[in-house]
Amino acid sequence: MTKPLTPPKKIAIMGHPDIPEALKVAKNVRQFLETRGVEAQAGSLYDEGFRDTIQKNEFDLLIALGGDGTMLRAGHLCAPVDVPLLGINVGHFGFLVELNRKEWRNILPRLLTGDFRYEERMMLKAHCVRDGEEETISDVINDVVVARGQYVRPIEVEAFLDGSFITGYVADGLIAATPTGSTAYALAAGGPILPPEIRNILLMPVAPHLSIDRAVVLSEGASVFIRVKTKHEAVVSVDGKEPVHLSSGDGVRIIAHEKSLKMVRFEDPGYFYRHLTMHMEQNPLFGKRINGHSD
Repeated sequence: MTKPLTPPKKIAIMGHPDIPEALKVAKNVRQFLETRGVEAQAGSLYDEGFRDTIQKNEFDLLIALGGDGTMLRAGHLCAPVDVPLLGINVGHFGFLVELNRKEWRNILPRLLTGDFRYEERMMLKAHCVRDGEEETISDVINDVVVARGQYVRPIEVEAFLDGSFITGYVADGLIAATPTGSTAYALAAGGPILPPEIRNILLMPVAPHLSIDRAVVLSEGASVFIRVKTKHEAVVSVDGKEPVHLSSGDGVRIIAHEKSLKMVRFEDPGYFYRHLTMHMEQNPLFGKRINGHSD
C-alpha cells in the first residue's frame, strides 16, 4: 500500500483572467478548501503581487484554472521554486490538466488526505546565442521552436549534438521538445508521442524539404545547438512565447534543466494513454466558437 503524501496546508489558486468562468471557479475552490481548514488564496494568473508570493515560496501548491496554455504559464511560475501544480480544466484543451470543471468537488478531498501522487515532468534550458554571445536563458516546459519568420520561405537549420554536427535541414523550422511537448507542436508536425515520465529530448523538423523528415530522440544529458542559416528572417520561440529574431549564424543552445515541473496526479500512470486516445478521437475545438483568447 502506498504511503499517503503530506497534504498541502497553504494553496494558491490562479485563474486565467480572460476566461470569466476560471476566476469564478477559483473563488469556489478557495471557499471549498477554507471550509475544510486549508489556508487558500485565489486570484488572477497575471496579478503581479500574487505571483510574487508564489516565487517567494509562500505556498505548498498552486492550482491553475484554464487550459493547457494556463498550465504552461503556471508551470513557469511554480517550477523554479519547486511548488507542485494541479490543473482544473475550464479552457478548451487539456492534455496537462488533471481535473475537469464538473469533478473537482469530488476529487479535491483526496488532496487533503494525501491520496495523490507527484509526476515529475522534465524541463529544458534554452540559451539564445546571437552574434556569438549567449543572451537569454529560458525555462522550457513544452518546446523550443526555431523557425522561419514572416516570409513564407524555408530556412536552413543545422543541428549539433555535444558540439558535433548531426545534420542539416531545409525546413520551416526545427522543434526541440520535452516529453511533455511531444503532444504539442511536435505531435502536429508528425512526431512521436513520448510518455511523460521519461527524460529525453525530441528533435522534430517542421515541413522539411529534401531533408531528413524523421524525429530524433536524444538522451537527457545531451547538449543540442540549433543554428540558422538564412538570408531572410528567422525566429526562436519558447513555449509559444513572444519570438526572438535570429540572424544567419545565430542559434539556441538547449540542455536538460536541473529542475522539474512537479504535477499532482490522482489517476494511475495509465491515465496518459487513456486521455491521449480521448483527445485524438475528438478535438474539443471543433464546432466551438473561438473567442480570441489563449487559455
